[in-house]
Amino acid sequence: MANVVHMPALSDTMEEGTLVAWHKKVGEAVESGELLAEIETDKAVMEFQSFYDGVLLYIGVEEGNAVPVDAVIAVIGEEGEDYQALLSAGNDAAPEETIEAPSKEVLEVVSAPLKEETTATSSANGRIKASPLAKAMAKEEGIDLSQLTGSGDDGRIVKRDIEEYLKQPAKATPIVIQQPVAAPEPEGDYEDVPVSQMRKVIARRLGESKFSAPHFYLTMEICMDKLMATRKQVKELTETKISFNDFVVKATAKALKEHKSINASWLGDKIRYYNYVNMGVAVAIDEGLVVPVVRNADTKALSQIATEIRELAGKARDRKLTPDEMSGNTFTISNLGMFGIDEFTAIINSPDACILAVGAINPRLVMVDGEVKESHFMKVTLSCDHRVVDGASGAKFLQTLKSILEEPMRLII
Repeated sequence: MANVVHMPALSDTMEEGTLVAWHKKVGEAVESGELLAEIETDKAVMEFQSFYDGVLLYIGVEEGNAVPVDAVIAVIGEEGEDYQALLSAGNDAAPEETIEAPSKEVLEVVSAPLKEETTATSSANGRIKASPLAKAMAKEEGIDLSQLTGSGDDGRIVKRDIEEYLKQPAKATPIVIQQPVAAPEPEGDYEDVPVSQMRKVIARRLGESKFSAPHFYLTMEICMDKLMATRKQVKELTETKISFNDFVVKATAKALKEHKSINASWLGDKIRYYNYVNMGVAVAIDEGLVVPVVRNADTKALSQIATEIRELAGKARDRKLTPDEMSGNTFTISNLGMFGIDEFTAIINSPDACILAVGAINPRLVMVDGEVKESHFMKVTLSCDHRVVDGASGAKFLQTLKSILEEPMRLII
């Protein structure tokens, strides 16, 4: 019996997928567990393996096209098998909602013509006397009722008054309809690029975060002189390349253990405080940002963190991250210091309560004990969800982070 293959949900936030490549053609044999296609989700390009044995009878999505999750993308069955009925059933949409027919009484009311009222509708407050039909006609024709004299009872304006007024072109108020102005075509050469699944989800999730979570920002400057010296010493003692960002990740994880209110999530009807630290580390790729997660970063050594981040970043650039490697974060760090950015504010990576934006390390002349010397400083900015974190809590967290980075031996002993 033929089996319908549906677009799978390959991540918890995936709503549609793009068929990047088919690894089988119609008529070719397929085994269960064999690579069938590559699918681009909102987070990565992932391999999709067949769940069935048989022959690929039908391909429903061409390479490069996107379809919603659960849409039919293929049929696998026995060679020569008739699958059309099965395919039709798989593509059937949900029946439209039945609309109850209006009753006879309702139809009579709706279809009944407007009649002239015989009773006055004006009052002592000076309102213009006019029948509903006259008012409707005046509104449609753009007529100012105050310019008319009614011929009905008590001076009421009725249908014939509107008709008589319309026979006098000089007195009629013209209706000016403004024609829509077409947007001018852009001048010069340009290129329209379809939005990828990843960019669609980035736009949706960051928009939801920015406009649903009330952000506020706290910036602090940190002296990096001792950390720079410590990194140099560590570099001589291990073959593992440890970057400044690795130190920041480890220091942040340590600070979060002392400030539970920052390592938290807003869940609508409750706030969740985590007893572990899963650190999301933003990685830039061609189509945007992905956030692989270093799990239990607070329990790992600097060398472990450095190795894991490097491996995850490589997989991110190759679009090989798995959904598990991009989920479960409790806090996120975004570092643009390597691009020469001094400081910036980042949008919170929902459902985290905070994100830390890390800038470049810059030299500056300072006065120390009456002498001018060169020191190096780095600015960090904490974006906070005010529903979870208050200003004082965020400030105390940054003070702890500053003290750890300015005394980096606390990360080693």
